[in-house]
This record gives sequence, structure tokens and C-alpha cells, in this order.
Amino acid sequence: METPTTTKAVAYLHNGPIDAPDALIDVELEVQPPGPHDLLVEVRAVSVNPVDVKVRASSDPAGTPKVLGYDAAGVVVAVGAQVSAYAVGDEVYYAGDISRPGTNARLHLVDERVVGHKPRTLDFAEAAALPLTSITAWEVLFDRLGLDSGSTGTLLVVGAAGGVGSMVLQLARELPGVRVIAAASRPESVEWVRALGADEVVNSRDFVDEVKALAPSGVDWVFSAFSAGNAEKFAEVLKVRGEVVAIDDPVGLDLMPLKPKSQTWHWELMFTRPLFEPASAYQHQLLDEVARLVDEGVVRTTMTTRLSPIGAETLKQAHRQVESSTTVGKVVIAD
Repeated sequence: METPTTTKAVAYLHNGPIDAPDALIDVELEVQPPGPHDLLVEVRAVSVNPVDVKVRASSDPAGTPKVLGYDAAGVVVAVGAQVSAYAVGDEVYYAGDISRPGTNARLHLVDERVVGHKPRTLDFAEAAALPLTSITAWEVLFDRLGLDSGSTGTLLVVGAAGGVGSMVLQLARELPGVRVIAAASRPESVEWVRALGADEVVNSRDFVDEVKALAPSGVDWVFSAFSAGNAEKFAEVLKVRGEVVAIDDPVGLDLMPLKPKSQTWHWELMFTRPLFEPASAYQHQLLDEVARLVDEGVVRTTMTTRLSPIGAETLKQAHRQVESSTTVGKVVIAD
């Protein structure tokens, strides 16, 4: 069977609000042949992350169709000449590379070294909720903070009910010496984070006093999905030489409050490896390990909203929901 030369996709032409006429449109694009390490994937499901919203709103492709999408699950339909880990027919899931066209396309090229075998126990939609947030949470805990099964201390998770926070909670739950305090405010968020393994829950709108009551000597680590205006609060609740890992893009961030106690601020961007270490298979191995944890019942999908079909109007609906910053878990689009 010959590979199609074109594919249906969803793209945007200019940056701006989601309700602009060319915010997201259905297009037909040419399919490029796979590179040496590429898989051509028939996409069955995608999810929407804050990065999709950020890029669509701020990065102007100047009229050239730009395809977003940094999560997908699907089936391999063709492979590059040097592909070694996959074959046609394999079911896969991945977040891809922000420097290449995104996953909001029926056929999508991706480097095998950032792809994992889809968890056997999940359908495509459930699996599509996991890649970007799993990679980010894994790198937060085990790369940036260097935690392992012998680590002891207290972790504060700010933005705990979101996609990445939900995975941080699940992965940290498997570290027996780590106590997890989740910051959440709405009743549905509190219920969600407790179900994912939070030991304690504090109000995310004003967490300092509650955290200090739960951890009078301070917390060891903070994960932050919402850093704007919070550096001083983090400094107050952290121990001497405590550490923060942030994944957002706070404007005008002032880190001086962390200096008196020699506290550390880390950044985490899961696209760093695809961008700067393209030969690394770390994320392939990571996603395979997450799939194993899912199939063993240790980790569950964080999909909470499932929309259909994959197309411009449905993706607009998903972008609006993610932009509201009230989403619990992940929004997924599947046919």
C-alpha cells in the first residue's frame, strides 16, 4: 500500500485569539518522506496542552499554515531507513519536537527516539493524554530534583490538578519517603488531587500559612505551574537550600527572595532534549517505562474530557477550555 502524499491537518495562519477567523482551520498539507530515524504515524488521538495555546497566541507564522499539537497516539504506517525500535503496525504515543510540525494532522512524522510504545491497557484517547505531561513530570522529579526511591522530604505541588501536576502526583506517590502537599482550590480539584495520591491539600489561592502549618520547618521542594507573583511565597515556605522547579513563563519574575536562604530555581522544558540532544533516546525509554507503569496499574490516564472528531472546530473548543485555566486533568480529541 502506497503512503498518501497529502494529509488533512489543523493549522493556524496568524497569532491571535482563538475566535479569530484563521485561529485554527482545516487544511490539506503535503506529506514529506520519513527521515532516517522518522516514523510516519497515522494519528488516532491528540491532546491540547498550555503550550499549544501559548504558541497559537504569540507565534505568528505570517500566513503560512502552522500545525500545532504536542501529544499524539496512533499507528506507525511507514519507517525511515535507520529506524530500529519500531515497525509498521506498532501502536505508539509521544509528544514530539516543538521545532517540527505538530501532531494535529492525520499523518505525522516524528523521530523514533522521542516515541514510546503505547500502553496496552489504554485506548488511543487515554494514551494521548500522557506523553508531554509524563515526560515533564519525570524530568522534574528525577532529572531536575534528582529524587529516587531513597529520597525523603516534602514536596509542594502548585498547579496540582493540571496535566503536569497530575503526573507529578502519581510519580511522587511511588517515592515512599516523599510527602506530597498539593495546592488546589475548587472542590473538584481537591477531589482529583486526593485521588491521585496527595497526602495533604492546601488552598492554592493563599497557601503559605497552610503549608507552614503542615511543614513548620519548611518544604524541601516546590513544583510550580503558576509562578507569577509566587517567588516570595515559595521562598517563605521552602527550607534553607530548598529547590523550585517551574514549567511556566512568568513575566517579570524576580528571584531575589530566594537568595537569603540559598534556594535554587530550576527550569524544566521537555522539548530541551529533542531540540539540543536529538540523538538521545532518553524520552523513548522514559515513555516505555511510563507505559509499563500504566499497564501495571501504578499510573492512570489523566484524560478528563474527550472530544470528537479531530478537526478545527473541535480543537477550538479544546483551546478555549485549556485557556480558561480551570481544566482538571487533560482535554483529548479523538475520532
